[in-house]
Amino acid sequence: MCTRILWNTNDHAVLAGRTMDWPESTEPVLTVFPQGLKRDGGKLAGTTVVAENPLLWTSSYGSLVTTFYGAGTADGINEAGLSAHMLYLDDSDPGPRDPEQPGLQIALWIQYLLDSAASVGEALDLLGTFQLVPIEMRGFAATVHVALEDSSGDSAIIEYLAGERRVHHGREYTIMTNAPAYDEQLRLLEQQVSTLRGLGHEEPDSELPLPGNVNAVDRFQRAAYFTSLLPEPADEQEAVAAVLAVTRNASVPFGAPYRSGRFATYNTEYRTICDLTGRRYFLELATSPNLLWAELDRFDLSPGAPVMTLSPDKHSLVGDVSRAFEPSPAPF
Repeated sequence: MCTRILWNTNDHAVLAGRTMDWPESTEPVLTVFPQGLKRDGGKLAGTTVVAENPLLWTSSYGSLVTTFYGAGTADGINEAGLSAHMLYLDDSDPGPRDPEQPGLQIALWIQYLLDSAASVGEALDLLGTFQLVPIEMRGFAATVHVALEDSSGDSAIIEYLAGERRVHHGREYTIMTNAPAYDEQLRLLEQQVSTLRGLGHEEPDSELPLPGNVNAVDRFQRAAYFTSLLPEPADEQEAVAAVLAVTRNASVPFGAPYRSGRFATYNTEYRTICDLTGRRYFLELATSPNLLWAELDRFDLSPGAPVMTLSPDKHSLVGDVSRAFEPSPAPF
């Protein structure tokens, strides 16, 4: 179900980590998109899902992303220093379709923002220029909300509830999980802090009864707690390791029960770190012992350059895998 963690208060790098928690493989592929790609926001895996007035655009910025099911973007960073993360939210509802507005099928939401915006502010300005269109993939309704951050440390959480867009914009919005809606998550976090202080836990220590289950509220509060305690790193490498440590703590182990029904478990499939200062993108599969990363500056992102892809599901891959990418047809 996923957790996003932003660390924008250290002196070395702006870093955003996330976990991808899902009941089956999302078939992740690391993908480099150059500038100048023509996109159709009405297409889903080659099928038209927005027949009337789809959003059409050409990418202004190159990006390095993780795709899912070959049909959309779950997570990524662009060359201008903007990164974006799509997380599940049960109650997401952009409202009824208005064909007067260009329609964007929701699996391409963050790819459009990465293609078109250089900062959180620019991305937020784009939100009023299109309408999100819900879709279903592999039997799941794609009900999601989005987290954004940029190299300045700015941050935003974007949700659509009952047709109303809600935006939390500011450096202080560093943690995000899933349901309930973000306003309620913040209220529950404040309530938890007040309760612990009332029990005499004024300072953090090993006796603090920290929420430890895998539900979204517990993960939100646990991630907020440990992120707030991160010490100043010695360098950028140590900063990346620190954020990765918190994402691992917020991960869902294999077999941990989540809910009853079709899929009772939502274990962590992979973790990523967007290094907005060093222009690096890290990925760690939960089924592999190795951490991978790619350097944006090693790719040709100019118009006409090839799309480059790499499947991370190879245990031989480790460290900087920038040169292991191969030209590939654009997945969308």
